[in-house]
Amino acid sequence: MQTTGTDNLQRALDRLQAAGLRPTRQRLDLARLLFEGCDRHVTAEQLHGEALAANLQVSLATVYNTLNQFTTAGLLHEVVVESGKSYFDTNITDHHHFFMEDTGRLEDIPADSIVVENLPQAPKGTRIARVDVIIRLAPDDGSAH
Repeated sequence: MQTTGTDNLQRALDRLQAAGLRPTRQRLDLARLLFEGCDRHVTAEQLHGEALAANLQVSLATVYNTLNQFTTAGLLHEVVVESGKSYFDTNITDHHHFFMEDTGRLEDIPADSIVVENLPQAPKGTRIARVDVIIRLAPDDGSAH
């Protein structure tokens, strides 16, 4: 079944309202770009480029603000791969990631593929909310290790 632009708009509107976010034009436009299709990982710069390509008038600062609002509202997870480099993940279920260092691509690893044991005790007054594992990959040069 083919979805229409109206269907995508309604899904974006429903998602924003369920998260308690006011559905401004810019939030709706960015939500439509982010959430149509399959789960994905995007940087603010990538999403800004997609918005410009779709003739949406939105600043990079607005894209950053919106991604942070969506993350706070639970619509996205932020995955920090290094200082100053974050991806926003539309898959908000518990899972982990491969990070391809040469291309900057992020790929999901199912949560049940990794077992994390012997976690340290959380400091007094805190609890462990989530454990994120990022496995960094480099091209295989063919040499034995």
